[in-house]
Amino acid sequence: MKYLAALLLSLALRPARAQPQFTVRNLSLPKELSFYDNQFSGLYIAKSQLFLMSESRLQDNAEAKLYALKLADLDRKLTDTIFSLPYRQLPIRNLQRLRARMAAAGQSYEGLEAMAIDQDEVYFSVETATPSTNCYLLKGRLGEAAVVLDTTFLLPLPKPLAPDGAHIYNAGFEALALTDKHLLAFFEYNYFPGQNYAYEFDRARLRTDSAPRPVALAKVPFRITDLTPTGGPHFTALNFFFKGEGGDAVYRTPATETENARLITDASGFKSYCRLLEVTRTGNSFSWKPLWEFPDQYKGYNWEGIAAYKNGYFVVNDKYTPSRPYRTTLLYLQKTR
Repeated sequence: MKYLAALLLSLALRPARAQPQFTVRNLSLPKELSFYDNQFSGLYIAKSQLFLMSESRLQDNAEAKLYALKLADLDRKLTDTIFSLPYRQLPIRNLQRLRARMAAAGQSYEGLEAMAIDQDEVYFSVETATPSTNCYLLKGRLGEAAVVLDTTFLLPLPKPLAPDGAHIYNAGFEALALTDKHLLAFFEYNYFPGQNYAYEFDRARLRTDSAPRPVALAKVPFRITDLTPTGGPHFTALNFFFKGEGGDAVYRTPATETENARLITDASGFKSYCRLLEVTRTGNSFSWKPLWEFPDQYKGYNWEGIAAYKNGYFVVNDKYTPSRPYRTTLLYLQKTR
C-alpha cells in the first residue's frame, strides 16, 4: 500500500508534457501576393512548393488562381529577410462553368475554402451562401501553367444543420486533408449539442454521387479554419474566433463555459482569438487538445490557411487584420521547443 501511495504521488508531481513553443517569423511578400483582395483561404505543400489558394470570389469579378512559392526560396527567405520571393501564378480553369452548374441547382457560390494536392491531382472545397443546402467538392489537374478543373465532377457536401434546422452562418468545409486512402473534409462549425462529424471519402472510388462517411469529432468551440496533416493519425488545426456581432454570434460559447469564455472575452466584451489544436484520429473518431496560442498581436488576424513544414507551420490570413489597411500576411511558426 505504501508503494502504491508513493507511486501515485510521484505521478501527480510529474510535470505535464510541455506544449511546444514557436517563434513567429513574418515573411514579407511581393506586392502582388500581399494585395489584400487575393483573400487567400488555403495553403498546401506539394511538389517542393507552397501553394496559396485565392478564395476566387467570381461574384466580385476576382480571378480564380493559385500562387506557388518554391520551398527552397522560402528557406532562403527565412535566413535572408531582404530576399524577394519569386512566385508563379496559376489560373484555375473551368471554375465559372462549375459555378453555373451550382447556380442551376439553386446553390450560391461564394468562394474556394480549402485545397488538397496529391501529385497532379488537386481538390478544392467550395463555400456557398448561408441559405444554400450544400457546399461542394471539386477535382482537377495541376499542371505547370494552370489548374484545369474537371467539369464533370461536382460533388455536393451537405451542410450540417442546427437542431432547429437552421444553417450555420457563413460556415463551409474549411479544411481538406488526404490520407493514404481517404479524403477528409472538416466543417467550420463543430459545436452542435449532439455529435459532430468530419466527412470521409474513399479516394479510389470517389465519384460525383459518393456519399460522405461521417467520422465522429469531439465538440470544438469557435471555428476550424484549416487543418494540416502532421504524420500518421495526427493533424494540426487553426481554431479561430471572430468577435463580430450579428450572424457571427453563433460562434460564441455560453458564458457558463468559463474556460472558453476566458479565451474570447475581457472586461470590454468579446475579443478575437486564435490557437492551434492537435487533432488525433483513433479508430472512427477524432479528438483534440490545445497546442499553442497565437501571440496577442496576431490573435485578431483571420487565419485561413496552414501547412506543416519542418516541425513548424506556414499560416496565412485571408485579408482581415485587426486594423486597416488590410493585407495578406504569411507567417512561419518556427518551433523552438
